[in-house]
Amino acid sequence: MDRAADGNQTALAEFILMGFGDLHEMQILLFVLFLAVYIMTLAGNILILAIISYSRSLHTPMYFFLGNFSFLEIWYTASTTPKMLRTLLTAHEAISFFGCITQFYFFSSMAITECFLLAVMSYDRYVAICSPLRYMAIMNSKVCLQMAAGSWISGFLTPILTTVLTFRLPFCASNEIDHFFCDLAPVIKLSCADAHVAKTITFIMASVVTMVPFLLTVVSYANILSTILRVPSTMGKQKAFSTCSSHLIVVTLFYGTLGIIYAVPTASQSPGLNKMFSLLYTVITPMVNPIIYSLRNKEVKEALRKII
Repeated sequence: MDRAADGNQTALAEFILMGFGDLHEMQILLFVLFLAVYIMTLAGNILILAIISYSRSLHTPMYFFLGNFSFLEIWYTASTTPKMLRTLLTAHEAISFFGCITQFYFFSSMAITECFLLAVMSYDRYVAICSPLRYMAIMNSKVCLQMAAGSWISGFLTPILTTVLTFRLPFCASNEIDHFFCDLAPVIKLSCADAHVAKTITFIMASVVTMVPFLLTVVSYANILSTILRVPSTMGKQKAFSTCSSHLIVVTLFYGTLGIIYAVPTASQSPGLNKMFSLLYTVITPMVNPIIYSLRNKEVKEALRKII
């Protein structure tokens, strides 16, 4: 480890990702398992992108946003999984200081973008179910592009301040990160200075960028549910609900797993539990999402049959 002292500051050249060092006898098994999951995630999302691009019947606002979501999931997993796989092979994987900053920033950007995209997709389903006759007028191509662009831009701008505040802290206790990627809590634990300001600002910004899209999503589905309950026929209710059930499951998985890990105070988090829950939203959920959208969506399955 190379360090250069500068007054009271200590500059680190690299961090060491400890990964799953306490599971030495299972590292190869875990590598094979997570590699298979990663390949399935990439294949599933690439397949959805290909189906949407190929099938003219899927060139609608709903599938435009689904295409954005699948593209996002590819990069979301790419920001953490390849490095995690290397930690399973090497036990302790070095990552440069700049590499750690880059990973933290891009992972945060993808997570925030996903929050906004899920809210946009919820609004799209709200308009489709609650105002079906005006759907194409409201969700025209210009509006869709603006909403998608707004989600991506918000995702990439929001983490800048948090990233700067976190990595300007002096790290002088250790350079070993007890995690499989550069996440906020394990990185801040290595700081030998008071990180109260960084933690407070990060908490405020994280609350805004997660709670605002989450509340918009809840409001959208509250209106959707209210509209569905007013549909007189059971068949009509089932048809209306089927158009948003896949997205509702994905929203529940995303916010459920994210909430479990970040709702718990940092001081009381067990490193083992932190890693386990992190695996849920960084590895498992992105693999499940394309399966949910393909298996529960008749239009996607029909388009796939035509391609085959």
